[in-house]
Amino acid sequence: MVFLPDNILILGHGGFGFNTNVFETNIINLAAVVGIVVSFVGKNLSSLLEDRKNTIVKNLQEANQRAIEAEEKLNAARAQLEMAKKKAQEIREEGVLRATQEINNVVSQHELRLARLEEFKQETLQFYQQKAFKQAYMYVIQKIMTRVRERLTKGLDSTYHVVVNNFYVSRFTQF
Repeated sequence: MVFLPDNILILGHGGFGFNTNVFETNIINLAAVVGIVVSFVGKNLSSLLEDRKNTIVKNLQEANQRAIEAEEKLNAARAQLEMAKKKAQEIREEGVLRATQEINNVVSQHELRLARLEEFKQETLQFYQQKAFKQAYMYVIQKIMTRVRERLTKGLDSTYHVVVNNFYVSRFTQF
């Protein structure tokens, strides 16, 4: 008996025989089915796999392109955010500067008003002092005039006449 590869036995009398071992038979059947499937379906399967591969590559390229675009948009948004932050900082600084200038302006105006008020107060005080002095002066003059009239109407007695003459003589000697 001559043995050929696994499944086929050649009997010495010139006939073929089948191996009835189930495991070996199943392996042979599976190999035959896989061979038939690969020979008939292989081209279709490889074209389906190639299409799937192309689709996956295309999707990856699109995803990569979208990722690049998203990265560019993110960078642009970050740049805009930085510009907005700088602009906000400039506005904040300008606001602080304007507020400081306004405060200084108001303070200087207030100081000017206080100075004017002080000046007005001094002028008013001086006016009322002058008015009071004038009233006092007028009162004293009036009293003196009243006494002089009284003396003139009563007449001059000798003692008073001597006092008045001495007064005028002393005034003339000063010049």
